Formats: sequence, structure tokens, C-alpha cells
Amino acid sequence: MILAIDQGTTSTRAIAFELGDGGDLSPVAVSQIELAQHFPASGWVEHDAAEIWTATLQTCREVIRKGGGVGRFAAIGISNQRETSVIWDTAMGEPLHRAIVWQDRRTAAVTAALTEAGHEPAIQAATGLILDPYFSATKYAWLLDAVPGARARAERGEIRLGTIESWLIWKLTGGAAHVTDATNASRTSLMDLSTQQWRDDLCALFKVPRRALPDIRGCAEPLGACDPALFGEPLPITGAAGDQQAALVGHGALNPGDAKITYGTGAFLVANVGAEPVASTRRLLGTLAYQAGGTTAYALEGSIFSAGSAIQWLRDGARMISESRQSEALAQSLPDNGGVYLVPGFTGLGAPWWDAEARGVVVGLTRDAGPAHFVRAALEALAYQTRDLLDALADDGAPRLKTLKVDGGVTANAFAMQFVADICGVEVERPAFQEMTALGAARLAALGAGRVPDLSPGVAQAPARWTPRMADDERERLLKGWRAAVQAAIIAAQ
Repeated sequence: MILAIDQGTTSTRAIAFELGDGGDLSPVAVSQIELAQHFPASGWVEHDAAEIWTATLQTCREVIRKGGGVGRFAAIGISNQRETSVIWDTAMGEPLHRAIVWQDRRTAAVTAALTEAGHEPAIQAATGLILDPYFSATKYAWLLDAVPGARARAERGEIRLGTIESWLIWKLTGGAAHVTDATNASRTSLMDLSTQQWRDDLCALFKVPRRALPDIRGCAEPLGACDPALFGEPLPITGAAGDQQAALVGHGALNPGDAKITYGTGAFLVANVGAEPVASTRRLLGTLAYQAGGTTAYALEGSIFSAGSAIQWLRDGARMISESRQSEALAQSLPDNGGVYLVPGFTGLGAPWWDAEARGVVVGLTRDAGPAHFVRAALEALAYQTRDLLDALADDGAPRLKTLKVDGGVTANAFAMQFVADICGVEVERPAFQEMTALGAARLAALGAGRVPDLSPGVAQAPARWTPRMADDERERLLKGWRAAVQAAIIAAQ
């Protein structure tokens, strides 16, 4: 069996997978704990890294018990919310500040200044990334400045910096391993995308001591052994990848031209582009898809910052619904959107706009607009943002997709998935088993432990499919309204 840790933005999960004779992975046990969100200032988002560790330990122990005991497990694989940045003390093994979450925009002024100084072209050429507070480098620098004495201590080797998988591997190994996998390292703005090594010039530019950073490793290889006091045996950690790359592996999107989008708190389109990096002309992100089994694959990625979080806002902030699942019926209660568009720029706009200062707007309200219009507009925004990413991908030379593989909690909403198919003009395919992130982490761990020969997926159940049925003129009319709404959001922030 393989134990997969899926540490996400809103929860921490552990899933036990049983490895079949044909290489297929079947889930047999799961445990999940919700994660508290902290918003200390406008545009700031934080997590408690100690809480994440406690939840990881608890969910793993429960799944190991449900799976029949630690002796049945061969390895651990980890997937994690990417870019979220942790600072901790090496002696005590405790965080020195709350983790800064990937959504956080507090370093927007720093990235704007670097852009103004002309650094972005060189950074993008080296890392595949644009300058944006989304990425870890400026978060690391902020943490070093915010914690008294942290910079000097980091230079002395007394402090560690890392993304969530680095933090968890450190804790799981009792501080014996300070490592990151290459996919997570590719999200920091500090790693050279071609060599997959930290760059001293980028560390100096962002003011991040290289000594505090983890060693970069592959996605499917021995990364450390768990402290036997945790689970009773020193389980090896043999797989790790950022959540979106893990989902790509989980979907089996292993060939150039394959793509998937995960609809979670945000939404992330990742398209496999093959063995060489591709430079985007539309401000998509060049990133590492995976490095495993002697194969390195690259990807282009488009990031949507607010997807499922828009539905959460309708539930928890605006209180227009009491449960997220009500959104489907409410949206379907209307014959159309009534001209109402919601641009969910709660933490800025991601690709292809990349406007850190943009905020959410609603346009097209009339006297007869009500909660159903807000809900429908939030669900439709998923599709419009997906179409923007697919258009950017096509402009970068990628062939127009015929099938878009999807996963994530929002895909349970049939209205939203049909609207994605209609607006994007593609077939939408959702696997029967939804936890693609955990499945990908388990697959990488199985390969790293020598239990499978490659990353090829095993036999899967038949997926659900939605095919486009919207007329072309109606699609273009709706897209014209969306693009006007996006411009309104950008102008409102100026």
C-alpha cells in the first residue's frame, strides 16, 4: 500500500492506496481535517504550519490504522499547496511565523518595483515565471524581515525556509532531511528551469540566503525516512510534487499536448509541453511538469486565483447560500445570466491578466437581479476564466484541445461543467475517482519505491463527459460581456 498526503489550501488529507497487480492504485481509506484560514490584512492570507503538521500526523495515523497497520505500507507520497512559504527554527523544529499562503498579495509592491527596474525578462527566461507576489521568493524575504534576527540566523544555518512539502518532510524525518522536489522548487522564482538548481544571482536579487533553502530532488526517489516513533516503522518518503503537477500525473497526462485543469480554491490549467521548456508570449507560466524515472517533462500553466473560493464567498461572506451544493440548483433556476457577470478578483487576477491589485467586481445588475444571479455569475466565471487560459495556450502555439481533463470539488457541479464545455468549445472529462492530486502523489511514490515501472496509469473507471452544445453566436455574445467585465475590474483598481 501507498500512503498519500494531500496537503491543500483548505484541508489536510491522507489517503491509503492499494497497488494492484496491473499497476492500478485503488483507494481504501481516507482521513481529512479542515484547515483554518487567517486574513490579518486586506489581501493577506496565512496558515498555521504547526496546525498543518498536527493534522498531517493525525490523518496519517488514522489511515494507517484503517489500512491494516504500518506493516502493510511500502512508501509515502506527498502533494501540497504550492508557493505557500514556511520559516522555521532548526533547533526547535517549530515555525517562527504563520505560513504565507500562495494567494497572499502582501509583496505586490516588491514585485512591482522589480518589474519597474526591468528584471522580469531575465527572471522569466531563467525560471519560466513572471514577477508576481504569487511565488515564494518574495514571501521568503518578507518572512526573514518580519521575524527579528531571522536574516542573520539564516546565514548561520539556524533557520530553514521551504514550501509545505519541505516542512512536512522535515517534520516526518525528525529534522534529518531538508529537501524539496523540483516541481515545488520551480514555483519559487529561485530555480533555473533548465538546470533545476538554485541560482545564486536570483537568491541575491530576492534577498533569500541560499543556505536556508532545501536541496532540490526528483519527484520519484528516496527523499527521507520517517522517524519510527511517528508510525512504528521508518516508512520511506519516495514521492513528492506540487498539487497541480501531481494532478497531471494522476490524470495520466504524460504526453505533449495533454492538459488538465483542477478546480479547487483556485483553478490551474497545466498543459504538458514535452522535454523542453516553452517560453510563453501570453504570460502563461513555464514550469516543471515532473522529473521522475529518468524523464523530465515541462509544462505551461495558467493560474486562476479564485474559483471555488468564489462559491465559498457566496456561502460564508455574502451568505447567499448556506451550502455550496445549493449553487447548482440556484443557477439552473434562471433561464440565463441576465447580463450579470462576477469577476472574482478577491486576491487579484491571475493569468493571462496578472493584475495583483485588481479586486472583485459585479457588473450588469438590474432591479430584478437577486442571489441566483450572483451564484450563476460565480459559476459561469469558472468557464470564462478557463476559456481565457485556453486562448492564451493556443496563442503560444499549443494545439486547441479536444478534451479537457478536470478534477476538483467544483466538478461535482454539473451546471458548471456543462458551461465550461459550452464556453470553451471542448469536451470536458471528469474521472470517476476525483482525488487526482493524491493519486498522482501515490503514483510518484510507487515509482520512487520501485513498485511500478513507470508513471502510466492503471485501469480506471469510465469518466463522466460533457460535450459543447451552445451556438457560436451565443458563446461570442457571452464572452464579449465577460471581457468587458474584466476590464471594469482592472480599471476599478487603478
